[in-house]
Amino acid sequence: MAVSLDMVKRDPEVQAYLAGGDDVLAAMGYTEHGQRHASLVSSIAKNILERLGFPSRDSELAAIAGYLHDIGNVVSRHEHEQVGGLVAMRVLGRLGMGPSEVATVVAAIGNHGEDIGEPVNNIGAALLLADKSDVHRSRVRQADISTFDIHDRVNYAAEHSFLRVDEKRKAVALELKIDTKISPVMDYFEIFLTRMVLCRRAAAFLGCDFELVINGVKLL
Repeated sequence: MAVSLDMVKRDPEVQAYLAGGDDVLAAMGYTEHGQRHASLVSSIAKNILERLGFPSRDSELAAIAGYLHDIGNVVSRHEHEQVGGLVAMRVLGRLGMGPSEVATVVAAIGNHGEDIGEPVNNIGAALLLADKSDVHRSRVRQADISTFDIHDRVNYAAEHSFLRVDEKRKAVALELKIDTKISPVMDYFEIFLTRMVLCRRAAAFLGCDFELVINGVKLL
């Protein structure tokens, strides 16, 4: 039987590592990288490939890669992509996933980082788009706005975030609603420009254009 997302989600080792990784990032002052982020990225990555007509197994592998992509944070934020790929390799092998599928998933995870990110396969391209599109106030841990750094401020200002896949136009659009009283749109570009470049590369890998729409205005 093929390894499924449900099997991965129910695995005690995966649950412990995801929770532990989020604790590490909480201690470092990072935004949320736990169950919420993992589940959302998993769902979006799967939806991208489904909407673009890729095989159902590819969509499931994208969902698995999305769920596991930040598991390396349990060790360290530094090089968490490569560490995460190795951790996922061990977990997926134990669960019974075949070597070819493991290779595809861990390559996607190992190349999803902001500094070294690269769409190396279809699963990895979907993962990059899903991961980099998760900008929302629910990721902010702080309650006191006066303590926000620029990352907290931009995420908190994002009231709505949706990655729209238009299979007819071959376009992937990140649609954001940002409260400019909290953070100007320019702040978004200041900290997330690299992410947008990665999204453009990932969309192109899947044969699509990438678009960015903020407050109803198409900026890319």
